[in-house]
Amino acid sequence: MLRSLFIFVAAALLSAPALANVSAEAAGHLNATTTLIGYLAVFVFAIAYLVVVAEEKLELRKSKPMLIGAGIIWVLVGIASNDPEATKSAFSGNFLEFSELMLFLLVAMTYISAMEERRVFEALRAWMVRKGFSYQTLFWLTGILSFFISPVADNLTTALLMCAVVLKVAEGQDRFIAMCCVNIVVAANAGGAFSPFGDITTLMVWQAGKVEFLEFFDLFLPAVVNFTVPALVMSFFVPKGKPASISEKVVTKRGAKRIVAFFLLTIITAVCGHQFLGLPPVFGMMVGLGYLQFFGYFLRMSLPSSLAKKRTAAEQKADQQQLRYLGSVVPFDIFKNVARAEWDTLLFFYGVVMCVGGLGYLGYLQLVSVMLFDGLGATWAAFGIGIISAIVDNIPVMFAVLQMDPSISHGHWLLVTLAAGVGGSLLSIGSAAGVALMGAARGHYTFMSHLRWAPVIFLGYIASVLTHLWLGDILGVFDIYG
Repeated sequence: MLRSLFIFVAAALLSAPALANVSAEAAGHLNATTTLIGYLAVFVFAIAYLVVVAEEKLELRKSKPMLIGAGIIWVLVGIASNDPEATKSAFSGNFLEFSELMLFLLVAMTYISAMEERRVFEALRAWMVRKGFSYQTLFWLTGILSFFISPVADNLTTALLMCAVVLKVAEGQDRFIAMCCVNIVVAANAGGAFSPFGDITTLMVWQAGKVEFLEFFDLFLPAVVNFTVPALVMSFFVPKGKPASISEKVVTKRGAKRIVAFFLLTIITAVCGHQFLGLPPVFGMMVGLGYLQFFGYFLRMSLPSSLAKKRTAAEQKADQQQLRYLGSVVPFDIFKNVARAEWDTLLFFYGVVMCVGGLGYLGYLQLVSVMLFDGLGATWAAFGIGIISAIVDNIPVMFAVLQMDPSISHGHWLLVTLAAGVGGSLLSIGSAAGVALMGAARGHYTFMSHLRWAPVIFLGYIASVLTHLWLGDILGVFDIYG
């Protein structure tokens, strides 16, 4: 997770003062990149991120250092600025962007939490466990499901679900579990790259209006290539045979399927509101939260009659296990699902957004934009952003690019989105999915076990970028060169 840190440090230390004076006032930022305050702001961001990197060893949640870092950086911005109103406007603009993204993510996380509470994902996992698939089938099935579930349920949730299946079915097969985890991370990140709901980076691009909802599907074929190239190579090393079948049955709770349907309706509301009415996507998500609240009210009010019917049926069958289960049923509570959202992630996201926004207002993002997009060209800059995303987190990288707002073609915006989304697969620390699986499959999936397959993952990364360029240049699917 040493991510955008390197970009800003490099910009601060290597940029020439002449470059720092690039139309600062016209660009709406301070010309403070070569001042003591500017260097202090970069130093604060670097220290905050180093503390985030040491999260597990320090047992300190990652949101804490980023919140403090954001506060200090904006204090420094306030000191450096001679125009309090402009500083207030800059802060408010960044905060509004975060607020829209935060509420969007909060609703999505609440729905995912509700589906977990209704045991939707448990039922899917149990179904896969019961089937007794061969190792080869299990390898491909978990990868393909990760690829197609992550565009809706996000790459982190999908990766954890598929990892739980592999750990349950392939117990004792450490090498196979590690290989499957690598495949799942690559597949989940690739699947999340062609949907605004698959990753925070794609959501930011959609919210910023750089890519419309349906246009994300132009990345479907490059995403397929990114997943299948390393998966094909790894499949030759999957062991023969099949693990022992495990008998496990999970019954979903009342209303589970309807909550899934309401989640899909929420997505449709967000997309249609944005496409046809020009409303921000968060509008549709908040309406969708209303759907879930009203359905929760229905579940709570109709629970006594539902329990009475089920209890009568269980008594007639003398089903003691069902009777014990019915006695433990509690009403559906929407606010418990809100409370189970990943608040540490949301607050960390706030810290990152405000830190990057503060550095941008000091002028550093303009420097990086000139260095990358003017110096290297849009195509190579996008390719490099994917590599940086593997070292640093793709969230601050993408937010920084959006703040830079380089003048690039639509095809290049798609390429940046693809690169940031799948570039994190190159290392286990490069994406939320990889970091989460290192914890979920501790002892099986490690940084080194992922690094072992980095060459073939990099091959898939190059192939996906070339596929995107081929679609734009030869087939003319979009204007890659503007």
